[in-house]
Amino acid sequence: MKNSFTSAAVLAAGLASTAAVADPSSHKQMITISDAAAVKWKPAPAALPKGIEISVIMGDPEKSGPFALRLKIPPATTIAPHTHATDETVTLLNGALIHDMGEKIVESRGEPFREGGFLYLPAHMPHSLWTKDQPAVIQVNGTGPFGLNYINPADDPSKAR
Repeated sequence: MKNSFTSAAVLAAGLASTAAVADPSSHKQMITISDAAAVKWKPAPAALPKGIEISVIMGDPEKSGPFALRLKIPPATTIAPHTHATDETVTLLNGALIHDMGEKIVESRGEPFREGGFLYLPAHMPHSLWTKDQPAVIQVNGTGPFGLNYINPADDPSKAR
């Protein structure tokens, strides 16, 4: 298994530049989001598949400390098998999502998630996510510095952009 530092750096840099609601470096103030319409979206960093949008809700995934971000994943989108440097939680806020564990995608093994579904992943655990005919909005919570390391470096979308 090879980790891609470049992918992690590209993702972290992109995440840090997408603050949606509050100063991403400040954890010392209350942050409130009244509803989904208050979230500001931007294109995700190149390390994620084209078409995904991101909003950093709180924190800075590139720095030490807690963060929360959201991803809007279009239909028929796959985030190839990858790991993260730190633990993460994923909550499906809207839509439909399939999750698989392991260094290769095995569709028959994929676990469908419905709205409200929750997933905890320890650091360095290989996994993948994909959508079929419906989009998905997920919230990712974790502790930085956070990165995305593709199991197969050829799966890194930043290499194809």
